[in-house]
Parts: sequence; C-alpha cells; structure tokens
Amino acid sequence: MSGYHLCQIKKAKHPYYIESISTNIFTIEELCFYLQQNIYLIDETIINEKLCDWVRDELGLKKLYRKLYEQLDRQESIGNFILPVFKEIEYLSHAEFRKLHEQISNIEIQPQDMRKKLKADYLVNFKMYGNAINLYYQILKERNPGNMGVRFYASVLNNMAMAYAKLFLFEEAADCLWQSYGIVRSSQTYTKYLSLLPLYLTETEYEKKLEQLCIPKEQREKIETKNSGIRKGAPELEGDISEWVEMEKKKYQKSTCM
Repeated sequence: MSGYHLCQIKKAKHPYYIESISTNIFTIEELCFYLQQNIYLIDETIINEKLCDWVRDELGLKKLYRKLYEQLDRQESIGNFILPVFKEIEYLSHAEFRKLHEQISNIEIQPQDMRKKLKADYLVNFKMYGNAINLYYQILKERNPGNMGVRFYASVLNNMAMAYAKLFLFEEAADCLWQSYGIVRSSQTYTKYLSLLPLYLTETEYEKKLEQLCIPKEQREKIETKNSGIRKGAPELEGDISEWVEMEKKKYQKSTCM
C-alpha cells in the first residue's frame, strides 16, 4: 500500500452494503481495502450503477462517479473499472496495482463455473457458509460437464459438503459427498461420507446403514477411531456424540444471532 492519509474523504452517512460478506463500508478507503483484499468477490454485485451512485451521493466524488459510469457504459474489465477508485486517493503504488490487475485478469479468463467456485471457496474461508452454498448450488444446477469435466463438479460437491458441515447440517453434507462419490469413485470422499453418518443417524440407523453398504469390520474401526477425535472435544459425554453435536449447533446458532 502506498503512503496516503487515512480518511482523506468524508465518511458516508449511509453505508454501501456488500451483500456477499454482509458488510457496510463508509469511506473510499474502506472500498479500496475491500477491492484489494477480496478479489474473488469482485463481480456485478458490486461493480454496478448502485456503487457509482453511492460514490457520488454519499462521498461527493462526482468526478470519480463519471469515470466509473463511463467504465460501465464501455463494459470495461473489472481491473479497468476499479483503477480510478484506487487512483482517487493513491491507495496503491503502480507496482501494487499492476500485480492486483494481473491477479484479477487471471480470474476473468477462467470459465464462469470456475469463477463461481473460486468465489464460493473464498466465502467458505470467510465463514459465509450460506452464501457459499447458494453459489455451489448455482454451479451444480447449471452444470455442463462438457465444459469443465465431471471431476470439477465432484469437487464442487465436496466443498459444498464442507460448508454444510460447518453449519452442522451433517445429513445435507453427507448427501453431497454421496453424490460426489457417485461421480468420481474417490476412497477419500467415501471415507468422509462414512464418518459423517454417526453425526446425524441414531445408533440403530447407523448400524443398519453400514450393513447396507457392506462395510467391513476393519473400516468400521477406522471410522470409530476418527470420530473418537470429535469426542475429545466433549469429554463429559460418553458413547453417542449426537448430544455434543446438538450442543455445538446451538452454540453456533446463538453466536450468529449476536
């Protein structure tokens, strides 16, 4: 970041809301920071007329507003669109912007499904699991194996499963893994699927499922060993871990409502 003075420009009375990460921004400095740090999230949800109007009406930057609108009219690339924003307060040096522009260009040349997956994966890292799941769903709904290959969509299902698991939605996560395994017979995916089963099935249901799948005793023992690691996070519980799962789920739901 080049040397500039923070808060050179006035603070907006009404913030610009960035839906993808549920965040409000109040200044052009915050906008620059967001654009630099979240390149996988820069798309039409932020590069639009609403942003241009906010820059004019809330920040009073009419000259920048005109530049951004011109970029929209010409349907310029994302890299070209955001350049005037950084130049307005000299937020980045020339070398820094060139590097950022190259990163964005590398993303823009990717197929649309890949761009969506990169964005969804980034949202998972940002703990925006619900938004990520919606994107994964869009990819799968509009899938075209001829463009990306079946392995790509299997990986989407794997990552979608992880997002569901982070929300303690283990049945949905297991379903994604089972679909992924149906596309690409990966032993790693299959093991993950089996490991999720006791997190939402009763003991009777779990045993019945393992019998249906013809799981050998040795593999059952490996699953039990893996899941015993989860129990270590709940030393007061013995045997069935469903009680601990419910406790953790309630804790997470409570934290998201604060």
